[in-house]
Amino acid sequence: MRINRVLWILVVFVFASALKAQITPSQTGGATQQVQPARAPGTDATTELQRQQLEKQAKVVPEGPHPFTEKEIIKEIKNSPAETVIKDVNTLGVAFDMTPEIEKRLRKAKATNEMVEVIRRSGPKARETMAKLNMGPGADTQAIPKEEAEAFDQIKGELDPNKAIALVDDFAKKYPSSIVLSYVYSLGANAYQQKSNVEKVAEYADKSLKLKPDNLLSLILSAEMLPLPQYVNKHPSERDKILQQAESQANHALELISKIPKRANEADADYQKRLAGIASDVHGALGMVHLELAGETLSGPDKAELAKAEQEFTTAVTTTGHPNPSDYYRMGEAYGLEGKLDDAIQAFTKAGEFGQGTLIKTYADEQVAQLKQRKAQGPAASNPK
Repeated sequence: MRINRVLWILVVFVFASALKAQITPSQTGGATQQVQPARAPGTDATTELQRQQLEKQAKVVPEGPHPFTEKEIIKEIKNSPAETVIKDVNTLGVAFDMTPEIEKRLRKAKATNEMVEVIRRSGPKARETMAKLNMGPGADTQAIPKEEAEAFDQIKGELDPNKAIALVDDFAKKYPSSIVLSYVYSLGANAYQQKSNVEKVAEYADKSLKLKPDNLLSLILSAEMLPLPQYVNKHPSERDKILQQAESQANHALELISKIPKRANEADADYQKRLAGIASDVHGALGMVHLELAGETLSGPDKAELAKAEQEFTTAVTTTGHPNPSDYYRMGEAYGLEGKLDDAIQAFTKAGEFGQGTLIKTYADEQVAQLKQRKAQGPAASNPK
């Protein structure tokens, strides 16, 4: 299935407060060093109440888990299986934002593409963006009661998908009429996506969109999940309706993305590049819709739908610096169905390159081997019936 990256690169209408800054203790155990309150030289003006407040603030705090530093995550990459690294980063996050230099150091430590992407989305700015992208006009947490706002902020800051889901469900029960409930459900859908639960992603995205049809994150999540074989094959009687819905949601998402405002002092070229990056996964979703539609005819693959799929997947992989290996893989499937074996081999090879350390790499390599064998059999084997 597609593992979405747009969730951590989207920047949409920002009308809400950013994530509250959190200062967390060290991961090494023990206790933090006690900090003595500062005092201006030559004054004794501190009142008893002020003194008590300062002493309370300087109280020793027990140590606990904190986001990984770069040094810590490199050590973990070198000494732990990929699954452990990904799980730990998803749980704790990282204390730094990805840069080209840091990415080089991570790859030198043998980080896979999946590790790099998980680390990229777990940095402070990416987490803040994740919180902001769920917000829209009328969703300012200052407009809701303090207890409700604090519960919402807790969900936005939770990295563990299981804990996030529990918080989402609890919020929905406590505040069924909340003006931010649509955004809460989209965070639930995102958490289920981290768990690769396609049905639940679609369910929570649907709950979100029923409350706010313009929720961009939920539109993208839904458009991506609905056309996946894991979903449509479980709902055969509604197949056409599901694909039509996914296409409609994807097109609506592209509409909203085109209206995202420029940042202050953002160059036109950078602005267009940012929008294209946001839209990348939406084009991947449209490619999946057309790929599924291409297989619906009894007389063989629909060439027109295959052409549309190829175009959408091409747009998806060429408009972002971090293409989704699933888009290359599906592109390879489309080319293979059309008998374009060289193009298919190239696409599957790219899927393997960008999917290093994942199952996509294994599947892509298998496809390349099969296509090369098919190609060696001559023109008759190259052309689909």
